[in-house]
Formats: sequence, structure tokens, C-alpha cells
Amino acid sequence: MYGCGASQANNNPGNQAAPLPVLQLSTVPATTYREYSATIEGRVNVEIRAQVDGILEKIFVDEGAYVKAGQPLFKINDRLYNEQLSNANASLLAAQANLEKAQVEVDRITPLVKNNVVSEVQLKTAQSTYAAAKAAVAQAQAMVGNARINNGYTLITAPVSGYIGRIPYKTGALVGRSEPQPLTVLSDVSEVYAYFSMSEPDFLQFKNNTEGATIADKVKRLPKVELQLADRTIYPEKGTIETMEGQFDKTMGAVSFRATFPNAAGLLRSGNTGKIRIPEQFEQAVLVPAEATYELQDKVMVFVVADSNKVAGVPITIAGKSGNYYFVEKGVKAGQRIVYSGLDRLHDGTPVAPQLMSLDSLLKAKPL
Repeated sequence: MYGCGASQANNNPGNQAAPLPVLQLSTVPATTYREYSATIEGRVNVEIRAQVDGILEKIFVDEGAYVKAGQPLFKINDRLYNEQLSNANASLLAAQANLEKAQVEVDRITPLVKNNVVSEVQLKTAQSTYAAAKAAVAQAQAMVGNARINNGYTLITAPVSGYIGRIPYKTGALVGRSEPQPLTVLSDVSEVYAYFSMSEPDFLQFKNNTEGATIADKVKRLPKVELQLADRTIYPEKGTIETMEGQFDKTMGAVSFRATFPNAAGLLRSGNTGKIRIPEQFEQAVLVPAEATYELQDKVMVFVVADSNKVAGVPITIAGKSGNYYFVEKGVKAGQRIVYSGLDRLHDGTPVAPQLMSLDSLLKAKPL
């Protein structure tokens, strides 16, 4: 009876080693990318607003058009402001005439005072009148200048070269300084800024792993970056990370960076989105397929096959990722064997019958 029971136990499939594909780890040189969501803005985004109230008489440009600095954009009816300028000029002429009259009176009385023909009080009165006339001329000149400025505001020109945004107003609309919407937004996109945020753990890794005495030095030493567009294509020009904000956003736990990209062809516009890709070079990195990992309590794990062909779960530290592969910094090393698939049937101490597979063949089927 005992012998029979032992025979049954040996034939129990649960005690047999499961044949599973096993991969021997090795190192490969590779480049991976850290990706961060980004928003694109033109180097200059100018809100074009009316500086005077009036009827929008002409619109010289269309939405999306490229304009040069100084090019006319809008014309506000200027009849009222022409009249104000004419009135101001007339007031200036009258003030100048009064000034000349006051000067004549001073010139007439001055010799009479010297000859004691009239009293000095009369001269002082004439001089006061002259000073008041002179002040009136200055005031009139200021009114002319103000009227001329307002009249000039009726023709709105482009302050910079760039692309015209949406134009919410039509010809005949009443516009002015109190309107909440600008006439349009003018974007200079000869260069564009890509703004992205880095989490606190990523920032600490950047700070610890990048050479430089200060954060500014470290930012300057960052490599050229790529911009992945919304359709997952890569923008042809490389960008440079130039600045970072001085403090973390408390609500998001992240700090913002700005990368600059040339945009001579105008392919990028304000409002575009994408991903900033910061390259990382690995001369000899341990390569682990993502399929050969599992998660346990926020840790990424692999099943390492020991010499006894029993498996043990080992946590790994991921330094980067490319496609379906992880580049491992700690946890496993080249030459060790890990289980590639069938992980859901395993636990620490489970025996396996290794079915060795080649990393080269895996890379041919699923390249980096």
C-alpha cells in the first residue's frame, strides 16, 4: 500500500517541472528616450487690441495669413479722431497767437518801466500773462500730441512678423479698449517653445545623473531633444532645453522646462501638442523584455532561474525603456537566466524545465 502511494505521488503532474521559455540576459548598447507631454507656443504671442473706440472699417488680412512687422491689419473709422486732431491744432494756433500777443505786451512795457513811464507792477502783470500764455501753448501742444496718437491708433499694424490667429470681429463691429476679446492674436513662430513638466522623481534623477555644479549648468549639458508630434511622427529639427522654472508646482508635484525648436518652415503653430523625448545613452545595458516582468507591490519583478532550475522573484530597477524592452540598472546582471513567459504559474521555489531561447532571435522578431 505504501509503495503504491509513493508511485502515485511521483506521477502527480503538480510536482513535475514545467517546461517554460527561459532567456539568458546580456548587455547591449542602446539609446532610450524619456518622454514628457508638451505644449507648443510661438516665441512671441501678441494680442492685437484696439486702443481707441470706434467702428471697425477695414480688415486687411485673413485668418492664418503670414504678415510682416509694420503691415496694416485693421482700420477703425477715423472721422471723429480727425476732428479731434483738427480742434487740437486750432486750439494750439489760438494759444500761440495769445503767446505772441503777451510777448508784444512785455516788449512794449519793458522800456517804459526803465524810463519810469509806467510802474513795475504793470510789467509783472504782463510777464504773468506771458507765462500763462506759454503754459497754454504747452497744454495745447500736448492735446495735439494726444489727438495725433489717438488718430494713429485707428490704423492697427503688426508689431512683429508672424501668423494671424482667429479674427472674431467683422467689418462694421464696434470695437474698443473695453472689449474682452482681442481683435486677433499674432504669433511669431520662427522659433517655438515647447513647455513640459518633469515629476519630482524624474527631476531628482536628472539632478543626480547630469554633470554640472548648478541646475543651470546641468540644463545646459542636457543633450538635444526630439519632439514627437500628435500623429507620433518625429519633428525633423532637434530642440534645446534652455530654462526651467524656479520652483515646483505644489498642486502637481512637477517643475516645468522650456525647450526651443527652430521652425523656419512654419510647420509648428501655437497650440500644437506633442511629447519631448530626452535621449539617454546606454553603452552596456542589461536588456529585459517587458513580457518577462510582472508587478508586485509597485515593484517590477522578474523570475530568475537558479542553478537548481528553481525560480525566485527578483525586483529590478529600470533605467530606461525602448519599445518592448527595459534597460535594467539593478537587480539582475548579464549571464543570469529569467523566465520569459508563463509567469502566472510561478512562485518562489517553483521548478522549471528551461527551454532556452536566443536574445538575438527575439530582437529580430521584436527589434528595439
